[in-house]
Amino acid sequence: MSHNSVSFSDPLTLTLDVVGPKPNPSRGEPVESVKVLFEDAQVEAGVWECTPGTFPSRRDGFREAVTIIAGSGTLRDADGNETPFVAGTALAIPEGWSGEWDIVETTRKVYV
Repeated sequence: MSHNSVSFSDPLTLTLDVVGPKPNPSRGEPVESVKVLFEDAQVEAGVWECTPGTFPSRRDGFREAVTIIAGSGTLRDADGNETPFVAGTALAIPEGWSGEWDIVETTRKVYV
């Protein structure tokens, strides 16, 4: 198998696999879906989507670069600092980060 090929998917229309409800939401009944586009021992890249709601999140053992391609909401860290996001927002979430996603409008992101 060649590892020199490039694949393309339109992240806005890509069909995602439903993961299920987010555990322990503090608001709503958020449901997440994902499609992993690339994965090896060190890197995972894909498209993630979640319906409205507020739920805890942690980045233990990994960091994440994200571009929001649809939706809106706020990322809130454990200290209460808020980072609002809309389509077009790029985020770098460091290893060890903890807080919550507060999704107002179904949000889709491309992540690495």
